[in-house]
Amino acid sequence: MGIIKEFKEFAVKGNVIDLAVGVVIGAAFGKIVSSLVDDVITPAILTPALSAANLTELSQLVIPGTAIKYGNFLSQVIAFIIVAFVLFMIIKGVNKINKKDKEAAPAAPPAPSKEEILLTEIRDLLKSK
Repeated sequence: MGIIKEFKEFAVKGNVIDLAVGVVIGAAFGKIVSSLVDDVITPAILTPALSAANLTELSQLVIPGTAIKYGNFLSQVIAFIIVAFVLFMIIKGVNKINKKDKEAAPAAPPAPSKEEILLTEIRDLLKSK
């Protein structure tokens, strides 16, 4: 029973749940980015190349005489660049917010310990005598 209890505590911790939510949101974001790249950006960028090659689909961009589909590769490169840029902007924003929070709230000096308070009282009593 100890292992089950430990696993339950582990699985219900905030970090694990946050990670699970992040994975689900990341998967949904990946689908959005894939659609944006495959259905909007890549056709807009590569339409001139497709029309010059008398092709209608990106997957038809191949090196003649081979099975190398560089059209799909270009699509994935564009998707990577978009995802990397979006993540860069998100991290940059989070770092900026964290920096403002650290600057706005200066750390208060720690309260003196009981020993320091007692020693201060003894010093003051000795001075007054």
